[in-house]
Amino acid sequence: MFQPVSLFIGYRYSRSQSRSGFVSFITFFSIAGILLGVAALISVASVMNGFEGQLKQRILGLVPHVVVQAKQHSINDWRELISKLEAQPLVKGATPYLESESFIQSPSKLQGVLMQGIYPEFEQKYSLLAEKMQVGQLTDLEAGKYQMIMGVSLARKLGIRIGDKIRLALPNKTIFTPMGRVPVQRKFTLIGVFHIGSQVDDHMVIIHGQDAARLLRKDKDSVDNVRLYLTDAFDAQPLAEKFKLHSEFSHLNFTTWDKSQGNLFAAVRIEKNMMWLMLSLIVAVAAFNIVSALVMVVIDKQGEIGILQTLGLQPKQVLQIFITQGMVNGLWGVTLGSIIGVIFTLNINSVLSLFGVNIMGSGFVMQTLPIDLQYQQVVIIILSALVMSFTATLYPAYRASKTQPAEVLRNE
Repeated sequence: MFQPVSLFIGYRYSRSQSRSGFVSFITFFSIAGILLGVAALISVASVMNGFEGQLKQRILGLVPHVVVQAKQHSINDWRELISKLEAQPLVKGATPYLESESFIQSPSKLQGVLMQGIYPEFEQKYSLLAEKMQVGQLTDLEAGKYQMIMGVSLARKLGIRIGDKIRLALPNKTIFTPMGRVPVQRKFTLIGVFHIGSQVDDHMVIIHGQDAARLLRKDKDSVDNVRLYLTDAFDAQPLAEKFKLHSEFSHLNFTTWDKSQGNLFAAVRIEKNMMWLMLSLIVAVAAFNIVSALVMVVIDKQGEIGILQTLGLQPKQVLQIFITQGMVNGLWGVTLGSIIGVIFTLNINSVLSLFGVNIMGSGFVMQTLPIDLQYQQVVIIILSALVMSFTATLYPAYRASKTQPAEVLRNE
């Protein structure tokens, strides 16, 4: 089968066993370095993707993507408003709710919380909360019965169980009594608990919207906010700007989730980018070990280069020989690293379990590492490593192409 002589010779050089032991040692470790760097980059990037995905699910699954509020007073025509909002593109659903800072008192403890009054028939369709109920359902909440749902960790902290009574008080709403001015308060019955796995579990209680309206001294069918669930939470800002320009919604304010959670996701993004940078530098250092190996090969092969040039080999072909040799080594490292990285990533939890390693710590015995292997990222890693390997071959190959046959062969 015909193949260019430069590629043939370069491939033969890469497989040669006659080179010095030190050159072989450097070549081996350049391949091994690329292999480990690529495998580590694939694994760590997949785990970081998984953590980012879980953060989006746990935080943005419950935090409103966009909050709609009336510029004045409450929203009384919220059912009509929800119909209009749900008809907009990118909006998956809309739910009404009331919200207030509160505190709850059990027989043993007092705890500050965020009280949310919801309408279960709306929230059940879209909220992550409905999927994370451990005991009971959102639809168990009934108006007028003063029932409550809270996080498992909060219930454990307060020492209460399903069916127990707990007092909810609103420090921002007060009434006059013979004893003076006191916060609005009411006893509620705990009928359900949820577990999301975030700070929401410790700081939020859920009651029916009409019960919340009574406590807040509002009309029983009015709400303060409408939350929008979007098909992609990261479309919130442009969608809010679009709504603000719409005359039909001019009496409303639109607040996006990044006002409260934007710094958290920015920090995660920076951490992820820094991890990419550090691991990419490992791959780059390993790739540039090819420079050392190829420079030594060029010095070792100068006599052969001179002979080939006297036989008619052009400087361009000499350049191609050593680029081919370096790229073969780089290709071996990238290929093996990609295969090992993907296999290890897909089985990382099994491997950690086999060796009894618990990266999450003793408090997370039952949890596994979240994995999100994105094959477009794998392709980017492979191409980047190949580009680094190619770049590393250019100087030694250029130096070999400048070899002068007369000088090299003078003492042969």
